[in-house]
Amino acid sequence: MILYPAIDLKDGQCVRLFKGKMDQATVFSDAPADQAAQFEAQGCEWLHLVDLNGAFAGQPVNGAAVEGILDRCSIPAQLGGGIRDLAIIEAWLDKGLARVILGTVAVRDPDLVREAAKTFPGKVAVGIDARFGMVAVEGWAEATDIPALDLARKFEDAGIAAIIYTDIERDGAMQGPNIEATVALSDAVSIPVIASGGVSSMADLKALKASGPRLNGAISGRAIYDGKIDIAQAVTLLRS
Repeated sequence: MILYPAIDLKDGQCVRLFKGKMDQATVFSDAPADQAAQFEAQGCEWLHLVDLNGAFAGQPVNGAAVEGILDRCSIPAQLGGGIRDLAIIEAWLDKGLARVILGTVAVRDPDLVREAAKTFPGKVAVGIDARFGMVAVEGWAEATDIPALDLARKFEDAGIAAIIYTDIERDGAMQGPNIEATVALSDAVSIPVIASGGVSSMADLKALKASGPRLNGAISGRAIYDGKIDIAQAVTLLRS
């Protein structure tokens, strides 16, 4: 399993939201590239980036901050938020991004996701963000009547690299991940799954690692910034 430290970008700063609420943001750094370089120096193998403003705007907003991170770091990075068409996907991959995460567009235009996965093999992931088991889109602001499991199954044969599954009610709340729902989703598809939302301790990482062979990794943000998860220890645990 891989530890993905989260760098959520709002107005050019590294923040963490509480349950996806933009008006409940805690700023952890105003120098995203420095923060990313610190994660790399501590042994992280990947970076998980989110353009929060972009997720609401439907187009990239924090592009300068993302480019600064890509210029500074040598480890691969994945990015979600405001990526809604093939031109933007190609532009980000050309800038050195290792993987794009398609969330809202996976609901609005699943054929685009399939086309992107075929055009850029290994470079496209699907972000499934759920509140009480139902998918939310547009930066988590809009609920749908689509069960998360149904959306995951829709891309079973699409060739996507991973599914990032986020339980919105756990995100930033430091209450532990929704392991039951994450495992249920990973059991429903053959696609590697990355757990997100509420990963707040070494115990959470141990539980996720023990929960299923298809879990590719875990994303954590606030717990890393607060020092509740030690990166070196976490990387060693998940590699073992």
